[in-house]
Amino acid sequence: MPTAEPFPHRHLLGIEGLSAADLTRILDEAEPWVGFNRGARKADQRLAGLTQINAFFENSTRTLFSFEIAGKRLGAQVSNFHPAASSVRKGESLIDTALTLNAMCPDLLVIRHEAVGAAADVAAVMGCPVINAGDGRGEHPTQALLDALTIRRRFGRIAGLKVAICGDIRHSRVANSNMRSLPLLGAELRLVGPEALLPTSLPTGASAFTDLDEGVEGADVVMMLRIQRERMAPEIANSLGDYHGRYGLTSARLKRAAPHAIVMHPGPMNRGIEIDGDVADDRRRSVILDQVEHGVAVRMACLDLLTRQRRG
Repeated sequence: MPTAEPFPHRHLLGIEGLSAADLTRILDEAEPWVGFNRGARKADQRLAGLTQINAFFENSTRTLFSFEIAGKRLGAQVSNFHPAASSVRKGESLIDTALTLNAMCPDLLVIRHEAVGAAADVAAVMGCPVINAGDGRGEHPTQALLDALTIRRRFGRIAGLKVAICGDIRHSRVANSNMRSLPLLGAELRLVGPEALLPTSLPTGASAFTDLDEGVEGADVVMMLRIQRERMAPEIANSLGDYHGRYGLTSARLKRAAPHAIVMHPGPMNRGIEIDGDVADDRRRSVILDQVEHGVAVRMACLDLLTRQRRG
């Protein structure tokens, strides 16, 4: 059950460094917010008087807007930092930008940046909690948390489930965070994709497959990822060939998974490449929109937890 205890971590920079108990606590804290967000009036004032800055140096729809909505529903004063309209365009460094924002005395900073480790670098100079909303191909902890919440709400558990993460795993911060969180919560992890897109090392207990049909056989959860061409070397991108033919999730391929299997995707989707539209839109199996919904609840829980010590 949720408690008023402070969270034992000042920042949320990644799943690495968190325990199974930490993850479970965040999921438990997020549960009530799901029902809250479905109500007609969505106003809670626990963050009233606190300032939240969302600094997104990369484009975003789901993550940026869910953090903004989460903060506003908790009563925070939310400001979005737009790099294209800032001194970043004049050559200001990331750390100088962070120091400038810190001088304005925010109570929480949410950052997305293309450089691995950027959130940690910023956290080192900020006087407030920092949440990593994605650092290059590093981590995306709140995405892994919302994925875990979605799975747990569908099955009532995560432990013992077979989860197949399929696609461009090597370049995916979502996969990196899920590869840390899901095994901690007891899932059996399968990593599926072309050899060039699989990670160079496997998490303990995980299995790797280069054949999608084999990888999803009997899986309870099939999580598809887009090809992140912007993060890969040209020779890898040019070697993928008929990607949809080999690795696209179709309704026929989904039949190899368990009859109750769910389909997930962190977005944005490339329909007709890693996933067919009829699979993505099948609300009996697809929980892609549930992931978006649960993202707001998870981010509300994170904002609440990380600001409790500041609220006294």
